[in-house]
This record gives sequence, structure tokens and C-alpha cells, in this order.
Amino acid sequence: MRADALRNLERIRVAASEVFDERGLDAPLEEIARRAGVSVGTIYHRFGSREGLIDAVLADIAAQKLDAAIASVAGATPWERFSSYVIALAESQAADPTFNEVFARRFPEADALQDVNRRAVEYGRQLMTAAQADSQLRSDLTSADLDRLIWLNAQSISLGGDWWRRGLQFLLDGLEASK
Repeated sequence: MRADALRNLERIRVAASEVFDERGLDAPLEEIARRAGVSVGTIYHRFGSREGLIDAVLADIAAQKLDAAIASVAGATPWERFSSYVIALAESQAADPTFNEVFARRFPEADALQDVNRRAVEYGRQLMTAAQADSQLRSDLTSADLDRLIWLNAQSISLGGDWWRRGLQFLLDGLEASK
């Protein structure tokens, strides 16, 4: 790629990141193009679609936010670590509507974002397996259930308000194995 094309690509990424942060993922591509100093056609040429642009711009940011949620996992028991992870991930989703979109799966063709989602579920599965082995978590919970739990929480968060926190706690209470 020519040097000027590389510069345009970077300007588009920076502009898209700023505009998406300010106006959400439905922000007009015209605004992104204007800030980047390129045409909308250049965006389509380089990224193929809005979804391609979103995937290119948000995947690294989403991965960093997931890493932060993983790093915040705490607890002495496998159950505490599992529930800590689910809560940390949900709090990160609630704090950033754009990050929440990753788990709401609004952009199913965004492969890099789907990879972030799969990594979130896989990490949760590891914690889930440990908690089940310790008889602290219902044995019938599966990775598919965990995936849907994360998706369901994304939907709850997108409705607004703080009910998601209460609903998530009800759900976690129901998942904890009987003492």
C-alpha cells in the first residue's frame, strides 16, 4: 500500500473511533469521512462496509476491555472467581455501550469482534468448569448457556437503567449450587 493510502487508513480509523465514541455505532459515515479528510467511497473501498469499519476499529479496543475485565477477577473460591468475572464483564458492558454491542452481537459479520466474544465465553467456561468441579456451580450449566447469559445481559443493559445489575444477581443466585 502506498504511503498516502496508509495515512488515509489511519486517519479513517482515528476519525471512526472518535465519531463512534461520540455518536454511537450508527453515526453517519459522512461524518467519519469528513473528519478523516476522505470520501465515503474511500471508507467503503478500504473496509467494505460499515460493519467492516466497526470490526477494524473496535476489535482491539474491545479486546483491551475484555482483558481488563479478566484482570479484575478476584475471589478465594472458584465460585467467587466465576461470579466476579460475570459481574466485571457486565460492568464493563454497562459502562460502554459500544463494548456492549460486541456481546449483543449486533454485527454478526464482524469476525474480529466475534473472536472477542468467543474469547470472553471461553475464559468464562474455564472459570465455570472449575466452579462446577468444586460443586459450587450448577452442574448443568454449559458453555452455550454462559454465552446466552452474556448475550442476555447485553440486551438488558441496552434497555437502559440499572435493572441489569439486579437481574444479573438473580441469575447468579440461581446458578450457585445449593449449599
